[in-house]
Amino acid sequence: MNTQSDKITLNLDGDAEINVKAFIAPIEYTINNFHVEWDSLANLRVVEPEKYHSTSIFQSFLPSESVLVGECWQIEEDGVTELLRQLHPNPNLDMHINVSDSCGLWACLRAYNNKFADIVFRIHAEFKFEDGRFTPSQFTGHLVLDRTGEKVAFFEMYVPEGPINFDVGWKKEKYSIIDSGLCPQMELRVGTQIPVQDVEFIADSITDEEAKRILTQRFYKSEQINWVLPEQALEMAQAEQKPIHVISIDGPLTDEAC
Repeated sequence: MNTQSDKITLNLDGDAEINVKAFIAPIEYTINNFHVEWDSLANLRVVEPEKYHSTSIFQSFLPSESVLVGECWQIEEDGVTELLRQLHPNPNLDMHINVSDSCGLWACLRAYNNKFADIVFRIHAEFKFEDGRFTPSQFTGHLVLDRTGEKVAFFEMYVPEGPINFDVGWKKEKYSIIDSGLCPQMELRVGTQIPVQDVEFIADSITDEEAKRILTQRFYKSEQINWVLPEQALEMAQAEQKPIHVISIDGPLTDEAC
């Protein structure tokens, strides 16, 4: 179990500049063929494939106080917005969906040792087009700090692969029509990937999957439900003599893909 002595402070050297590379691959497909018919989507490209940013940008991802492994904190918006502008000129963190638990920027300390600290994060954002909007399922990734040099050892912020990993709304005349599809790559990256799973961290480090689960619960109240398989639900209903309420949905509960 974590104790107060397990808390660490995470710092960066504010004088450094960091080279960030950006990637957007052409849209592979959309359900209603918007990626062919809609110019804004068909021509979605990186604004700046490579750019130097101040380290203060990445300070936005760090907690203002000492933290424990598994502890979460909110990421500051300004640094993330500036990074997202390298992908598209009009990022929007105040998303179009008026659901209180869909918006946000959260990070979690996954593990650390004397050399490295591994932060996992999740960000919900979208891009505004002149005639619509593009909403990725989520941005996730790692910020690996070199603790001795107080610098970024590795950074990746990306939209996870599909089969559906974005949602779009195309404004046509008085209406907005909706589609979803797959973008094979939308990513910001610093340095060469460090195989953090092979680094020897302290005993109370958590897995990447556990960290992402913790972050998901920050966004969706539905993740607080004790989900069971349909067969188990039937058995429980019979044993407890309770009815089953069935809800049919056509999209994921744990991202913004549709």
